Amino acid sequence: MPAATTEGYRPQLTFVDGSFEELAGEMADYLKSEESKKLIASGASQDDILAKLVASAQTLTAVPEKEFTAASNLMIHLVMQSPDPKKHLQKLCQAFARPLPSSPQHGAGLTLNALTTVFNLLSPEDPVRANVFQEILKFLKSNSMYDALKPYLERLPEWLETWDKDEDFQRKVYEEVAEVAIESGEEEEGYNFILKALRTFDEDEKSEVTSEDAQRLSLRAVKMALLSNTHFLFQDLRAIPSVQALSDSHPVYSQLLDTFAEQDLEDYDDFNDEHEGWVEKEKLDHDKLHRKMRLLTFASLAATTPSREIDYAKITKALQIPEEDVEMWAIDVIRAGLVEGKLSQQRRLFLVHKVTYRVFGDKQYRELATRVDHWRATLQNVLGVIQQEQVNAKAQKEREVQELERKLNSVGMGGERGGDRGAGRRQHRERNDNDD
Repeated sequence: MPAATTEGYRPQLTFVDGSFEELAGEMADYLKSEESKKLIASGASQDDILAKLVASAQTLTAVPEKEFTAASNLMIHLVMQSPDPKKHLQKLCQAFARPLPSSPQHGAGLTLNALTTVFNLLSPEDPVRANVFQEILKFLKSNSMYDALKPYLERLPEWLETWDKDEDFQRKVYEEVAEVAIESGEEEEGYNFILKALRTFDEDEKSEVTSEDAQRLSLRAVKMALLSNTHFLFQDLRAIPSVQALSDSHPVYSQLLDTFAEQDLEDYDDFNDEHEGWVEKEKLDHDKLHRKMRLLTFASLAATTPSREIDYAKITKALQIPEEDVEMWAIDVIRAGLVEGKLSQQRRLFLVHKVTYRVFGDKQYRELATRVDHWRATLQNVLGVIQQEQVNAKAQKEREVQELERKLNSVGMGGERGGDRGAGRRQHRERNDNDD
C-alpha cells in the first residue's frame, strides 16, 4: 500500500482504454445492470451513471476469480473519471470488501489488491485517502490480515499528518489498527496502538482525559496490560493522564494497576481479600494474574537483594511455593526477561546476574545506593587484600635480594683469603730456592 508521490494530477490505470460511455456500457453489460444501460442511452450525467454502476458493483464478488481483477480495475477507472470521485469511492470500497465465494483461497488477496489500487490512485494529500484507509482496516480486521498491514505502519503518522485530520480521527484510526492486530493474535502490537490512541487526548484538558471515550480506552489498556503474557512493566501506562484519571472513575482498577506496578504477591492477596469476588465479576483471569504477580515478586526480590544471592527460603516465602518448585519459577522468571541468573543447587541459592526494575523512584534509588555501598565495601576489601599482597610480595622480594647479596659477598670474601695463602706459599718456595 505505498503512497502515491505524484502531485498535480490524478494517476490513472494506463492499461484501461476507451471513452467513458464505451467503458460504462461494457461495465453495465458485465454487471447485467439494465438501469445503468438506460441511463447511458439517455445521455445521463457521469455521476448518475456511476451511482447506478457502483450500486450494482456488489455483484463483482460473484464473478469468476480470474475475471475479478480486470473487472474491479475497470470499475475503479470509471469512478476516477468523476469530477468528484469521493462521492462513490467509499461505497465502491464497501462493495469490494465483500467475500469472494468463487475464490475462497485467493479472494482476500484479490480484494486487498483492489482496495489498495483505489488508495494508491488518490494523491497523497487527498483526504478521501483517509476514508479508503479506514475501509482497508475494516477488511483486514475481518480477515485477520495484520501481516499485510504491518509493513506500512511506519508511514501511518506521516499519512495522518498529510491528511490533516483532527485528534478524534487519529484516535479512531489507531484504535482500528489495534483491532486488526488483536484480531490477528498480535496482542502486544494491539496494546501499543491503544497507547498511541490514548496519547491523542490533550493532557492539559481535564475534560478530555476524563471523557467517557478516554476512560473506556484507558480501562481497556489496563486490562490488556494486566492479562498480557509478555507485559510486565506498567510505568509507561501509569504515566498517561487518562489512565491516572481512573483513580476517580474506576478506583479499584487503579488500585490493582498500582499493585502490579510496584507491589508483591502478599499485597495482591490483600487486594483480593479487600475486594472479594471483584476479579471474577470483572471477568479477569485470577490464575493468570496470580502467576504474573509471582513472577513480579521474584523480580522485586532479586532487585532488592544487595548480595545478589537469594536463598531458597526467601523465594519460597515470597512466592508462597514449596521449595521443590523454586527451580521451575526461576526458569519462568528468566524466560519472562525479568531476571538473569542461575541456581546453585548445592548452596541452595539463586545467583542474580541482572534484574529489570519494575519501577525506579526514590525507593529504588535508595536500594541502588545501598547496593553501591555494598559493592564499594566489597571492592575496598578486595583492594585492601591486593595492596597487602603487593606489600608482602615486595617485602619478600627485598628479602630474597638481600639474601642473594649476602651469599655473593660470602663467596667473594672466601676467594680473597684463599688467594693470599697461595701467594705466601709461592714466596716461601722462592726464598728456599735462593738459599740454595
